[in-house]
Amino acid sequence: MELRKLFYLLLIIPFLFVATSCSSDDDPVTPEPTVNEAELLVQYLEANGDAVNTKFPSMIPASTVHTNILTGADQYIIDIRSAADYAAGHIQGAVNVSATQVLAHYESNNLQNKATVVIVCYTGQTAGWVTGLLQLAGYSNVKDLKFGMCSWNSQTANGWMGAMSNAYVSNLTTTATPKPAAGELPTLSTGKSDGASILRARIEAIFAEGFDPAKITAQSAVQSASNYFIINYWPADHYNWNHIPGAMQYTPGQSLKLGADLKTIATDKEVVVYCYTGQTSAHVAAFLRVVGYNAKSLLFGVNAIAYDTMPGTKFSPTEVNDYELVQ
Repeated sequence: MELRKLFYLLLIIPFLFVATSCSSDDDPVTPEPTVNEAELLVQYLEANGDAVNTKFPSMIPASTVHTNILTGADQYIIDIRSAADYAAGHIQGAVNVSATQVLAHYESNNLQNKATVVIVCYTGQTAGWVTGLLQLAGYSNVKDLKFGMCSWNSQTANGWMGAMSNAYVSNLTTTATPKPAAGELPTLSTGKSDGASILRARIEAIFAEGFDPAKITAQSAVQSASNYFIINYWPADHYNWNHIPGAMQYTPGQSLKLGADLKTIATDKEVVVYCYTGQTSAHVAAFLRVVGYNAKSLLFGVNAIAYDTMPGTKFSPTEVNDYELVQ
């Protein structure tokens, strides 16, 4: 009897195995949910201050920094120039920190408790990029020195004094280029699943890159304009005055939103952003790179293209002060 039971059991087992295997193959597999990181990131930014549309640019003039020093105001100055140039002459009390290390320095020194943190570079452009990243991180007490050390003392003014140019006036046009239809945001792959974590990962990544990948000269942008997706970051009336051929007008404080024009920016081309002086565009390029666009700021803006006739903010020798340099 026991042998007969064993015989029937051996006959049944293969059929059970086949049935079980078929059942497993036929069961629907629930796919892992796909996280649109860029979408989550921008939604988070817009819900938490929307810095690119409400705080950019965050600049402070040399006169205010100087007054703060004289009055003993709660101000902390970070000079991101080279160690040699810092040693040759810097603002009283300034601390020399590499641009890529500013986030770590800010957080390790609890600078969020300061009334004002000033980022200082040569011309205001690298500092604009750093300030933009810190503002995106939620550190709203950060400002960059307008026109950089060029505004502080004539001995440190070379960067801007040699940048004003009318070399590309004849390249400009009044012919408008419409924005393309809205598409998708860039693809991000941080592996994070919430806006705050994605933002942190992206800010750390962009700081690590440094400013070099985020800048472009006027010569490169104007002479090879067709190679780029060009954003004119001016009001419409100034865009209508003249602009780089192919440039599309994006309104400061309005256009770079999910519900506005952010998704019209190309994800398959290098993006060039330009403004009047290159300082606002450095802020904006920082934002766009965090979101995943391959964005670059046009150095010195239209001051380096059509200085004499351009509308908007210009650097002038009158911007140069005679404030003390210390060693």
